[in-house]
Amino acid sequence: MILRHGDVGQQVMLLQQKLIATGAKIEADGWFGDATEKAVVRFQKQAGLFVDGIAGEATVAALDPVYPSEIASKSLTEKDIKAAAKKLGVQVAAIKAVTEIESRESGFLPSGRPVILFERHIMYRRLLPSERAHNAVSFPGIVNRKPGGYVGGEGEWRRLRRACGIHEPTAIESASWGLFQIMGFHWRSLGYESAQKFYHKMILSEGEQLEAFVRFIKQDSHLHKALKDRDWPDFAERYNGPAYAKNQYDTRLAAAYQRHREIGRIS
Repeated sequence: MILRHGDVGQQVMLLQQKLIATGAKIEADGWFGDATEKAVVRFQKQAGLFVDGIAGEATVAALDPVYPSEIASKSLTEKDIKAAAKKLGVQVAAIKAVTEIESRESGFLPSGRPVILFERHIMYRRLLPSERAHNAVSFPGIVNRKPGGYVGGEGEWRRLRRACGIHEPTAIESASWGLFQIMGFHWRSLGYESAQKFYHKMILSEGEQLEAFVRFIKQDSHLHKALKDRDWPDFAERYNGPAYAKNQYDTRLAAAYQRHREIGRIS
């Protein structure tokens, strides 16, 4: 469940009631307006959560300790965000804007496993030539010249496990991982000791997934400079490709940056 500014209904009212129980001076009217957003921000700061004014899994879990969530324990924290901003030499609001627009809503599935997408064409390319042909014939769903075969969610983990039966490191390299969907084959350039070491970091927390993103940005000086300068069109094009304008990534990043700057001023 994710609630944000502009939402209305019973779930918003329940959220407001829980915020009131923590001392928030708001009305439980079922409308997620400015007052509720500020109450969420104040609670997130108090609880040490990622401060974004959005009531996501981690915020809901912190408001209700009996709420079952393995995801919440692995969620991004404000400490993670500040550490990433310091490593990159950028504003906290800039990191938060990129996280909001360019990442997934969660880096983990309800099972607690990282979100992944297995790319069978990458598996095909990265296998030794002697291993490609017969595996493509026997397992076209996971070894194939062409992209595809996606099933999403937990189904991607079933595909990954089958691929690991062929060659585990190559299978890990052939999936994108976590919040920012970093491809496993980047492990060496990002400074991890092996594909397996990269995997073990990605399953720990969204903070580790953010660390992989930080390393990804630092290895590209042009992308890094665009983020430092908050040149959102340049950053969006380099990160998303030439279709960025069609999807308005640059304007969405700029708007998210301004919103997070304003949230940062709430005390």
